[in-house]
Amino acid sequence: MKQTLQFPFYAKFAFILLILILITIIYFYGQSVISPLLLSLLFAILLRPVSGFLNIKLRIPHTLACVITVLLFVVFFGIILYFISTQLAVMANDWDKIKSNLAQHYKNIQLYINDTLNISKTEQDEMVSKATSGSMDTGKQLLGTTLISFSDSMMSLITIPIYTFLILLYRTHFVSFLCQLVKDKYHATLQDILKTVKTSVQSYIIGLLFEFVIVSVLTSIGLMILGLKYAILLGVITGLLNLIPYIGIVIAGVLTVIASLTGTSDLSIILGILIVNVVVQLIDNNILVPMVVSSKVEINSIASIVGIIIFGMIAGISGMFLAIPIMAIAKVIFDRVDSLKPWGYLLGDDLPKNFSWKKGKRLRAVQKPD
Repeated sequence: MKQTLQFPFYAKFAFILLILILITIIYFYGQSVISPLLLSLLFAILLRPVSGFLNIKLRIPHTLACVITVLLFVVFFGIILYFISTQLAVMANDWDKIKSNLAQHYKNIQLYINDTLNISKTEQDEMVSKATSGSMDTGKQLLGTTLISFSDSMMSLITIPIYTFLILLYRTHFVSFLCQLVKDKYHATLQDILKTVKTSVQSYIIGLLFEFVIVSVLTSIGLMILGLKYAILLGVITGLLNLIPYIGIVIAGVLTVIASLTGTSDLSIILGILIVNVVVQLIDNNILVPMVVSSKVEINSIASIVGIIIFGMIAGISGMFLAIPIMAIAKVIFDRVDSLKPWGYLLGDDLPKNFSWKKGKRLRAVQKPD
């Protein structure tokens, strides 16, 4: 009888780890190409029903349907970017007032420190001067990095619509390629994977858009109640930055506090802004995220956080945005390949209540009846 070569567990684990390391290295050095391509893939999956409706229902030629779909996509985001850019230009006119209010806050803080800790203003100025004396080179490096990131972002704004159009145009070509990669007996599994990936990605991105709208509206209403200038603009920016997990809302809070200085130097406004952000985040994290985001991808919190950190280290903000969709796609594939099912279970959000160990068999999760 012909024997098949069996590899021990640690050899399989080392092989998978090596593959992950190679993928990470390729992604790190090729992120300027890979990140826009992956974003375009997600957008193409989201826009597939639109192009299908134009092509099948309205009988518009396939190529023209793809062009119209991408143009609608560009116009949608173009309106948002135009609104933000015009409002920021108006806000720039209040920069002198912002600097004046910042100076007033700085004086108030100096007086508080002087009264509380008995440190004179001169000593405080010397301490601040020493702390910031070595930051000039860092500032120049940060400015250079920012300019490079800005140029990369502008390039992505051009390439992403082009990639999205081409993926929509050649989607059947790519599916045919995947079919040729696998044997005929696995075509049903491949079809199931593609269908599930399409549904998961579409539901996830639609959920993110819904979350963006709700967070923007709630934040705008809260800032309007505070009487803050540019409340709608700051609400939209908060909604957009909230799509960047964990750090986005912090950046939005800092921007909102700075913008509040266009109208007043009263510290109570800053406290009100913090309260608005906390309340919106409680609603977002406890209602919106579980209902419209997490329920669509079935990735547990530990895997999400670790994945976001790793992808953020590799590819920055775009990597953080791509982390959860990529892990969701990976989980769909893992769940349908027998040798990879344990990894799919590791990424999943199943929460077994207890375990049982049976001799000679794997550790199994046993769910207690409610």
